Amino acid sequence: MSAIRTRTQYEREECERLAPWAVKSAESRGRIFREPEHPYRTAFQRDRDRIVHSRAFRRLEYKTQVFVHHEGDHHRNRLTHTLEAGQISRTIARALRLNEELAEAIALAHDLGHTPFGHAGERVLAELMKAHGDFDHNRQSLRIVDLLEERYPSFRGLNLTYETREGILKHGCHWEHPLPVPEATPQPSLEAQVADRADEIAYTNHDLDDGLRSQLLRVRDLEDVALWRETRRATAAKLGDVSDRVLHAQTIVALIDRLATDLIETTGSGIVAAGIACVDEVRQAAQRIVRFSDAAARALGDLKRFLSENLYHHPEVLAASGQATPLIGDLFEAYRDDASLLPAHVRERIGADGEARAIADYIAGMTDRFAASERQRIQELR
Repeated sequence: MSAIRTRTQYEREECERLAPWAVKSAESRGRIFREPEHPYRTAFQRDRDRIVHSRAFRRLEYKTQVFVHHEGDHHRNRLTHTLEAGQISRTIARALRLNEELAEAIALAHDLGHTPFGHAGERVLAELMKAHGDFDHNRQSLRIVDLLEERYPSFRGLNLTYETREGILKHGCHWEHPLPVPEATPQPSLEAQVADRADEIAYTNHDLDDGLRSQLLRVRDLEDVALWRETRRATAAKLGDVSDRVLHAQTIVALIDRLATDLIETTGSGIVAAGIACVDEVRQAAQRIVRFSDAAARALGDLKRFLSENLYHHPEVLAASGQATPLIGDLFEAYRDDASLLPAHVRERIGADGEARAIADYIAGMTDRFAASERQRIQELR
């Protein structure tokens, strides 16, 4: 027996190991630009690796999740959120006999298009781009992997597979894109659905963790949230006499496990009940197949509402984002007034993409700290 496992051997193993409703690497619809296959890595493994090695992925380290980058070394940023979502995606995909590499690749790419300063920054840029084709981070993620990354001599972008791009796009394409986009089907693959739900599990729990760590949230206030209350009490009973720090950490672990387990079991039952037999049947389903039980969905909804009211709209969080987001408007207007302020590689794209879109691409790619330093540079020049 050979000590080496080749790509073709791995693809055969996938066909034996994965469920009929899983996307198989060997059955991928391929890439926009043809490339030779790798001898040892499958198509989706290559997608994952290309994403991890991209500049846009590295920049996520200095992009806001909830707390801006300078507010604490232990708070999540957009990169750590992405890594947590990827890990949860793999766990869920493995349990459902789905393609782990595809689910992970989608999860790792899903936030590449986020602006600096989180959703507040996205709202500013979307408003500025209303008259120029609009803006949202899912669209921007696809633009990054299709066009804006420059790593290969024969094409722009990362040239990812159809299935990874389908998962990144998330809600279909209703806007002009210079390359062919995945077909608009009622649903994406199960791997894409898993990545979407893993994202939700990840951000809900780590935002809760960061909120408690920052003391913007208080444990006593969370006692009114059933999902937290029940999980914390069960965890305390299991652990016995431990420190508050350990109890807090293990409650978050238990919350993630509880939600992921519910999602796996509900989805597994749903696949069998619906009689899903292949990937095409997944795409034509009337509703999402990867879902929580009704009870878990209600409980998670209550927790998310609590976070919205008490963390995302906390005066300190709003004050930080309120001070930061005007930066985006200032940069956009400065670049519109004087394109010479833009780097040469951005100016070169104006002819093909339009001035506003080229500027939006550039700003969306900035980290929080680079956006701040760039505005300072422009103000000093003026």
